Amino acid sequence: MVISIIGVGLLGGSFALGLREKYPHIRFIGVDNSVVNQKIALAKGIVDEITTLEEALLISELNVLATPVDVINMLLPYMLENLPDGRTIMDLGSTKELICGLVESHPKRRQFVAVHPMAGTENSGPGAAFKELLDNKNVIICDKENSHPDSLGLVEAFLRDVGMKIHYMTPVEHDLHLAYVSHLSHISSFALGLTVLDKERDERAIFDMASTGFSSTVRLAKSSPQMWAPIFDQNKTNVSKALGDYIELLKKFKDAIDNKDLDTSLSFMNRANDIGRILAGIEKK
Repeated sequence: MVISIIGVGLLGGSFALGLREKYPHIRFIGVDNSVVNQKIALAKGIVDEITTLEEALLISELNVLATPVDVINMLLPYMLENLPDGRTIMDLGSTKELICGLVESHPKRRQFVAVHPMAGTENSGPGAAFKELLDNKNVIICDKENSHPDSLGLVEAFLRDVGMKIHYMTPVEHDLHLAYVSHLSHISSFALGLTVLDKERDERAIFDMASTGFSSTVRLAKSSPQMWAPIFDQNKTNVSKALGDYIELLKKFKDAIDNKDLDTSLSFMNRANDIGRILAGIEKK
């Protein structure tokens, strides 16, 4: 069997490395515009060879589209148009409504499976890929009823093989929920990083004074802007609403501090502490 990874980065590379553990006989093909990424992917054993997109479509039973979401929008219609019968494309994009809507009426829509693994790190590129990244993580499949049972079954089997727990949503549900639990947290981290950098010009002082709390909160600010800017753009309505809710609460928190309203501050923090109980319950499932 041949699997192509289009966009050999953190997610696509980790997916390939995870599958290699189970299926050493699978041949992995890489497609990437970056010569540096190509060399790293080959050196790490993520892929066995590098080829063109056109060649990958002809020889691969499964095509994993793991580029930034704006590139997915450009490539997916072309890939479906040139995809032989009986072959499958899955994407790994962090937005789904625009992507799914783009190919909703495509004659080969049933050969596409819309996937979003809820996994990642603040690092990017094939050098950051590792085989355990997807293990025991959640993955969302959108519009599964629009995918052919054979394509859906193939993708589901491989996702389970790398240790993922599968959930199903509509693209609209996906983008709304992700605006709050993923996209907003990245924006918050970027904003915190900018706030501190603008205020603290002495970089050494930042390093010396930074606690583990600051480091963990600002960790996501190291994420790839090239990946996240298109995500914010494609999910702008939901992200804007999430940001508005967040800003409103920040204003209330500021007012409580300005007014020395300790009771309100304590109330906010006690309510926020409940997130620990919720996350602990999710991890037990």
